[in-house]
Amino acid sequence: MSKIKTSFFCQNCGYESAKWIGKCPSCNEWNTFVEELITKDKNNPQKQSWKESTGNGEMKTISLSEVKSSEEKRIVTDDAELNRVLGGGIVPGSIVLIAGEPGIGKSTLFLQIGLHLKNTVTLYVSGEESEQQIKMRADRLQMSNEDFYLLTETSTNTIFQEIKKLKPQVVIIDSIQTLQTPYIESGPGSISQIRETAAELQRFAKETNTPVFLIGHITKDGNIAGPKILEHMVDTVLQFEGDRHYAYRILRTMKNRFGSTSELGIYEMTETGMRPVINPSEILITQKEDQLSGIAIAATMEGMRPLLIEVQALVTQSVYGTPQRTVSGFDLRRLQLLLAVLEKRGGFHFGMKDVFLNIAGGLKVEDPSIDLAVLCSLLSSYEDVPLNPHICFAGEVGLSGEIRAVNRIDQRIAEAEKLGFEKIIISKYNLGQRKENEKKLLQKYNIEVITMSKVEELYQYLFQ
Repeated sequence: MSKIKTSFFCQNCGYESAKWIGKCPSCNEWNTFVEELITKDKNNPQKQSWKESTGNGEMKTISLSEVKSSEEKRIVTDDAELNRVLGGGIVPGSIVLIAGEPGIGKSTLFLQIGLHLKNTVTLYVSGEESEQQIKMRADRLQMSNEDFYLLTETSTNTIFQEIKKLKPQVVIIDSIQTLQTPYIESGPGSISQIRETAAELQRFAKETNTPVFLIGHITKDGNIAGPKILEHMVDTVLQFEGDRHYAYRILRTMKNRFGSTSELGIYEMTETGMRPVINPSEILITQKEDQLSGIAIAATMEGMRPLLIEVQALVTQSVYGTPQRTVSGFDLRRLQLLLAVLEKRGGFHFGMKDVFLNIAGGLKVEDPSIDLAVLCSLLSSYEDVPLNPHICFAGEVGLSGEIRAVNRIDQRIAEAEKLGFEKIIISKYNLGQRKENEKKLLQKYNIEVITMSKVEELYQYLFQ
């Protein structure tokens, strides 16, 4: 007979309790516990139905010095942006979780990636769409691949039986919230089902050296649906994000055991699928005929990639009692800090003015090196004087009004030169931290590098 067990799970973080409690001790949320029925049957066959029969399977401990070190052999795809965020390609045996809002393009992106993998047997498992729906999307993408196979199934037992027959080299699951295992009685999408099915796929990936992509849902708060342990179980967590009103999508690395966690890939949504954007700086800078006040160009870094983005500011007289501070793509507290610096160190009265700030292109930027461009755009709108469109900025602003040094200045200067800018303003401390022989590196660029140390110097250079 099966042993039936009932547990209560927090729907916010996955915490398990033997009884219902009002407040979760893990995430401190109220009224999030739901009862789930769990059935454990010891007489069931082994869960690893993909495994071939082997010997006794004895394991032994091994000294670290006995382990042979070698680089991972990666599967390099035709998608340069995916290769970038994964750290150079798909690692065999890795398990990758991709999360994003509904309709953002997760299924389209990974259907496209699967169809791009030529000479690689790829299995696309869909628990949300039929074969006809997937075929319609593939026709819209205008792509085909003889080594690409479909399976519309939600039971892990059936999926592993098909995997055993097909022996795919890449498996894509769309989505992990639709799968269910017969060893758990609760419904698909529950905490226990997500945890158990992800554990089965993790064992499959590691024991067969097959990379597995798990497409996941997110909650209304923007967190990945399911228990928090799901993010710990996988090797890589990717966040697919973007504004519905813009054509651009960002694939951001949140966790990566095989590469950097600060990488991102940029895609453009087109009628024929996701197009990787190789040079996003040219797209993120608005092409305009007239010079307008309140616009400055910042040389920022996203991971290892330099980007030039457009910062737009609007400063107007407040018509209400309380001045407004509205931002899009930038930290509101950081804006208030920069306004306080201008008020205290520069004598500019923003106290009775509305301030609106926008990062063009729908990007969300956290790099402090755009402080200088934000400050210049605010001053430009305040004075109603357009900035030279051939100048860009890279520097962090401190509370005393000093312009602080930023990292990877060489890459920022090279990107600005490549896009045709004539001048770039940076902190003079960027040069002070260098050795004498490294100062000559700046001379090889055909762009004038201007160094400053104080906000007052910057204002006099731009507006006087």
